Amino acid sequence: MAEGEGLSGHARGPVTAALVPELDVSDLARSLAFYVGVLGFSVAFERPEEGFAYIRRGDAELMLEAAAGPGRRFRTAPLERPFGRGVNLQIAVADVRALHDRVILAGLSPLIALEERWYRRAEMETGLRQFVLADPDGYLLRFAQALGERPTSSTE
Repeated sequence: MAEGEGLSGHARGPVTAALVPELDVSDLARSLAFYVGVLGFSVAFERPEEGFAYIRRGDAELMLEAAAGPGRRFRTAPLERPFGRGVNLQIAVADVRALHDRVILAGLSPLIALEERWYRRAEMETGLRQFVLADPDGYLLRFAQALGERPTSSTE
C-alpha cells in the first residue's frame, strides 16, 4: 500500500475508525442517495462491480453493500426486512438541529423527533440532543450532538 492510501488502496483517505459497521442494503443507489444526498455522508471509496461503497461523515464510517450483489457475504441467517432489527447506530454530529431540518426538508419522518435527553453515568449525567431515523432498509440511525455533563439530579 502506498503512503496516503487506506485499506482500500485508494488515495481518498485511510480507513480510520476502530469499528466500521457493514450494512447489507437492498438498493445501493437508493441508499447512497439517502446517506450522501440527505444525510451529508461522502463516498470515501467504492467498488461498483461488487455493489460496495465506503462512506463517512465526520468521524463516522459505514460500509454499504448490495445484498444481492456479487460481493462477499457474512450472514448467519436469512436477510429479511427490516434489516438490522434491534440495532441502532449512534452517530455524533456537530449540529444535529441542522441535520434534522435537512431530513424534514427531504420529506422524511424521524421515528423519534428531535429531543434533549440526559443519561446517568455514576454521579453525572451526559446530555444529548438527538433524533432517530430509519434508513431505506430499516437500519436505525440515532444522530446525536453532545450537550455536556451535569451532576445527577436524582434524590436517591
